Amino acid sequence: MRIAFFGTPGFAVPTLEALLVSRHEVAGVVTQPDRPQGRGRRLQAPPVKKLALARGVPVVQPERLKDEEFLDAFRAWRADLGVVAAYGKILPSVLLDVPRLGFINVHASLLPRWRGASPVQHAVMAGDRETGVTIMRVVPALDAGAMLAAATRRIGDDETAGGVEADLSLLGAMLLVQAVDALEDGRVDETPQDEAAATYAPRLAREDGRIDWRLPASTLHDRIRGLQPWPGAFTFRDGQRLAVLQARPAGTPRPGEGMVQPDGSGGEAVAPGTMAAVGRRLLVACGDGSWLELVRVKPEGRAAMHAGAYLAGHPPTPGTRFEPGTTA
Repeated sequence: MRIAFFGTPGFAVPTLEALLVSRHEVAGVVTQPDRPQGRGRRLQAPPVKKLALARGVPVVQPERLKDEEFLDAFRAWRADLGVVAAYGKILPSVLLDVPRLGFINVHASLLPRWRGASPVQHAVMAGDRETGVTIMRVVPALDAGAMLAAATRRIGDDETAGGVEADLSLLGAMLLVQAVDALEDGRVDETPQDEAAATYAPRLAREDGRIDWRLPASTLHDRIRGLQPWPGAFTFRDGQRLAVLQARPAGTPRPGEGMVQPDGSGGEAVAPGTMAAVGRRLLVACGDGSWLELVRVKPEGRAAMHAGAYLAGHPPTPGTRFEPGTTA
C-alpha cells in the first residue's frame, strides 16, 4: 500500500524506519515546521524530517492542515492509508477522509488509559506498573478510535519516562507494521474503547516540574521519574533553582545519624521541604512524614552532580528548607 506518514519527534522515527523497510511504500511525510531550539535559537529540523530527507522521501511541513495548497498536495500522493506517530496536531475531518482506508495511530499507552499528548509521562508519574502501545483508528475525538492491536510493557520501579518512551517507540514500530499488513490482508478486528475507563494525559508545561514537598515521598519519586527528561523536576532554595534528576524514597533518619534538625530536638515532625544531611546523603521531609533522598541534582548554571557533592558546597543549617511548592 501507499502510506502517508505523519510524525515529528524522535518517538516517531522507528515507526517511519520500519515502514521504509516494509513491503509498503511511503508516499510522503508530513511533519511539524522547523522550530528554533537551543541557546542560539537556531531553526532545527524535526527528527522525522531528517530521516525522510536522508531516504529521499517527499516532506511537507504545513502550518495549517486545512490549507487548500497542502490538501491538494496530500491528495496527489494517492495514499491508501495514513499513519500517525506523535505528529503533534489533531487531524481535521477533511484530511481523515482522503486515504481510502483512513488513518491509524501509534499511541504510547494501553488505551483507553492515558489518552492525550503525554501518555508515557503520566503513566510513570501515576506509579503505573505497566504501560504499552495501542494501534488505534484516528477519529475526530481525542484518541477515542477503535483499537486494532496492543502490546504491554512493564514499568520498572526506577525507570524514567524517557527510558520507557524510547522502548515503546520500538515496540510501536513493530506493532504498527503488523497492523498495516493485517489491514491490507483484510484480517483486522477493530475493538471499540471503553469510554467509562478513559483517563487523560494533558500536555505538560515547564511549571509542572515544580516539586510540591507536601506530597508523600513515594508520589514524588514517581513524579520525578515521569518528568525526566522533560520538563524535569525542580525546586528552589533561597531563590536558586535546583533541578532534581534522580531521587528515591528513604526511611526516616534517626537522631544521631548526622542529621541537621530544624529545632535541635530530633524527635518532632518537620515541615515539608526541610533538608536533612545524613553523611553524604541529602534527605528532604515530605508531607506525610516520609523522606525523599535526592540522588542526583543540577544547581542553576552548574553541571549535574551527586547530591553529596551538592551538600559539600551547600550544607544545610537548622531549619533550611526547599520551597514547599504547589500541587501541579
